[in-house]
Amino acid sequence: MHSVERIGRYRLERRLGTGAFGTVWLAHDDELQAPVAVKVLAENWAHRLDVRERFLSEARLLRKAASPRVVQVHDIGELPDGRPYFVMEYADAGTLADLLATGPLPVAEAVRLTALAARSAHALHEAGIVHRDVKPSNVLLRTAPDGTRRVLLADLGLAKSLAEASGLTLAAGSAGYRPPEQAEPGAGIDARADVYSLGAVGYQLVTGTVPAAPGKVEPLQRLRPDLDPGVTGALMRALEPDRERRWPTARALARELERPTAAAPAAGRPPGRRRRAVALTGAVAAVAAGGVALALTLWPSTSAAPAGVRVADATGRVELRVPDGWAGQLRDSGWDPRALGLPAGHEPGLAVADDLTRWQDLGADVDGVFVGLSEHGDVTARVDAVGRPGCHDDGGRDYADGHWHGRIRVWSGCPGGGRLTEAALVPAGAARQPQVYVQIRRSGGADPTDRILRSLRVT
Repeated sequence: MHSVERIGRYRLERRLGTGAFGTVWLAHDDELQAPVAVKVLAENWAHRLDVRERFLSEARLLRKAASPRVVQVHDIGELPDGRPYFVMEYADAGTLADLLATGPLPVAEAVRLTALAARSAHALHEAGIVHRDVKPSNVLLRTAPDGTRRVLLADLGLAKSLAEASGLTLAAGSAGYRPPEQAEPGAGIDARADVYSLGAVGYQLVTGTVPAAPGKVEPLQRLRPDLDPGVTGALMRALEPDRERRWPTARALARELERPTAAAPAAGRPPGRRRRAVALTGAVAAVAAGGVALALTLWPSTSAAPAGVRVADATGRVELRVPDGWAGQLRDSGWDPRALGLPAGHEPGLAVADDLTRWQDLGADVDGVFVGLSEHGDVTARVDAVGRPGCHDDGGRDYADGHWHGRIRVWSGCPGGGRLTEAALVPAGAARQPQVYVQIRRSGGADPTDRILRSLRVT
C-alpha cells in the first residue's frame, strides 16, 4: 500500500492510522480542493467476505446517520485488487484521546465536549443505530470556519442497527467504556449502552483516568471533590451498572450537562485570583452555529476598576475587558489559527458577545470580541491579506500601547450596517511571540477598540 499514490481521484498524502481491519489515509480531493480521509480494507482481510461486509456496513451506517454530528461519507469504491474503500470528511483537530495526552481537561471544556459527544450519539440513535464503541479515540474534532471545533462520532465498525442490537450474541466494546450488558453475550443492548460509554468518556475527561469495571468505578466526588455536584451526578448516573437507572437517552445526558452549573475553576487558571460567576441570561448558552454549550466565568467591574466586564479563556492566558452589554455569552475553549491561514494547531482564545449564535452573520447586529493567540506565523500579514466581500474597507492604522503594537483594519457598511475591526498585535519590546489576532464586531455606538486592546493581557 505504501507505493500507491492515488485512490480513485484522491491523492494520498500520509497515513493517519491503522486498525484491525483497515488503514485510514489523509488524502486530497483535487476536484473539490479539499482534504479527505480514505479508509481502505486491509489486504490480509480481503478474502474474508464477512469482514468485507462489516467494512462496507460501517460506510452504510455512517451514510444512514446523515448528521453533521457524525463523520460524513462522501464516496465509496474499489481498488484494482478488489478491496473496498470509502471516503470521509477529514477531522483536522484530532480526537478526544489526543486532548487527554497531557492529562484531564479544564472542567468547563470537559463537560462541554461530553455533552456534544452525547448529542452526536443521540443523532445515531435517532437514525436507529447504536455505536457500541464510544471512547475518546472515536470522538473526532473538526475545525469549523470560525475556529471552533465540531465534535464528530466516528468508527462505526462495531455499530449495529437498534433492531439487530436487541439480539446480539457477541460481546463487544473497549474495557473501561463498555457497559455490563455489552460484555455479556446474548444480553441484548439498546441506546443506553452508549450512554454508559459517554459517562466513561466524561469521567476520563475530568479525571484523566479510565473508569474501573462497571460497579467498581471510583466515585467522582472522591477523585474530584471540587466538581459541581450536578456534573458529578450526571456522569455517575450515566455509569450505573443497571441500565434502568441510567439516563434514558443520550440527549437526556447532554441536557443535564448543559444546565447552568457552578463548575470549579478550570485547570490552568492562575491560582489565588478571586472570581465569581455573574448571573446572566443564558449563563450556559447553546450556540446554534456550533452546537456548543458556553460556560460563562466573568469578572464584574468595580468602582475602582476600569469600566466593563473582564473575561478570560479556559487556560487563563487571555484576559480582557469588554463593554457591559457585550458579555452575554462566552466561548473560552480556544481556536485553530488555521482559520486565519496560519499553521494549524489548538491555541488559547475566546469569543465573547451579546449573541454568539449570530456571530458568523455579518448582517446581524452583534457586539462582541474574538481573541486568538498564535505561537507561529505572521498574523499581521494574514490580517493585511483579508478581504471582506460586501463591506467597505476603511483602511488601516498602526496601534501601540505599553503592552502591544500592531496593525488595525476597519470595515464598515457590512450587510446590515455593522462594523468590523481586525487587529494583529505583537508584544511591545523584543519578543515577537505570541502574536494575537483580534476581531471586534459592533452594531453601532462609540468605537471601543482602543479601550479593549489596552485591556488585553496575555501570559
